[in-house]
Amino acid sequence: MSVITLGLIMGICGTVAMDIWAVILTRIAGIPAPNWGNVGRWVAHLGRGTVFHADINASTPVARERMIGWVFHYAVGAVYGALFLGIMGQAWLSAPNFLPLWIFAILTIGAGWFLLHPGLGLGWALAKTAAPWKGRVLGLMAHTVFGLGMWVGALALG
Repeated sequence: MSVITLGLIMGICGTVAMDIWAVILTRIAGIPAPNWGNVGRWVAHLGRGTVFHADINASTPVARERMIGWVFHYAVGAVYGALFLGIMGQAWLSAPNFLPLWIFAILTIGAGWFLLHPGLGLGWALAKTAAPWKGRVLGLMAHTVFGLGMWVGALALG
């Protein structure tokens, strides 16, 4: 398989792990699951030229926004996996080291903090939410789980 294909698979593994983590947090700690409908609405509005919303909930709903959000979520995860493996090279798969993958996974939260969150009207790194630090810590934990999922995927592929 090509490096890109292997990376896409790793990214999907990481995204699945992140989603399982979200289900666990919802069931055990009562933390609300991510609203992929709002993300889908934001993605659809990107096509209309609007990047930043004061409140995505006040924006015009779009057909199948939840599906769009889920597809976007998995597409981004897959692209992150391909990007990571493109940077590290296929040789990394022969002895996958978690540390560079974890650093990469943590860095990917920047897209959420500085593009997606303000795009949804939540402010830079959730600054406009009731508990920004709680959200930031949960995001860092989720991205750590994403990295772990990619690493497990890499071990399985290697």
